[in-house]
Amino acid sequence: MIPLDPNRLPAHLAIIMDGNGRWAQERMLKRIIGHQRGAETVKMIVEQASLLGIKYLTLFAFSSENWSRPQLEVRALMTLLKKYIQRETAHMMRKNIRYNVIGNRSDLPDDINETLEDAMRKTAANTGMVLTLALSYGARQELTRAAARLAAEAVAGRLSPEDITTELFESYLDTGGLPDPDFLIRTSGEMRISNFLLWQLAYTELYFTDTNWPDFTINELNKALADYQSRERRFGKTSDQLTQRGDLSND
Repeated sequence: MIPLDPNRLPAHLAIIMDGNGRWAQERMLKRIIGHQRGAETVKMIVEQASLLGIKYLTLFAFSSENWSRPQLEVRALMTLLKKYIQRETAHMMRKNIRYNVIGNRSDLPDDINETLEDAMRKTAANTGMVLTLALSYGARQELTRAAARLAAEAVAGRLSPEDITTELFESYLDTGGLPDPDFLIRTSGEMRISNFLLWQLAYTELYFTDTNWPDFTINELNKALADYQSRERRFGKTSDQLTQRGDLSND
């Protein structure tokens, strides 16, 4: 097991879980089998992240663009999602993990929303890791919704253009109240962020691995986190400035 410094872990880890379908196709299996194996990986990584003390974990589970996939696959994914939430909620309670959801939930089936609401209500008082599922999520759509809400406030006379600050705009995003991710992992070899958290990833460290999501093990997670801990996060400053301040770290 790769050793990690517990004091230099990302507070907020985001993951684009890619490669379920590719994993299945490489084995001449149906794509849904890959998604089922991917759900098992989700359970393992969520538990490990919580054990490590990571405070926020955000998973890109279903994008706005994924609705254009074959309807049979979409229905299977919704069924798998519902089963996962129902099955894991009791586990989240035992592990003190709180559910959160971002994305355009109005696109989701009613039974999925009911299941999500139930899970969020049951885990609302948990004080451990916040597990955010990005469902029917697209960053451009999120930004558009935030801008529309701000415009509506201005038209209603409750807000002036000069009142709009970075902090205010962030509060209108789906992720309002969450810190920006410190570290983003994307699996399966694709080297792009695919309309995920475009605003929030401004200073996030990025990590890409060829490993498909169903094969992403705890050791792979540790390898990624060790890479994160080897980096210097400057946020526009120089190394000398950070050294002089005594905060040459990944915090």
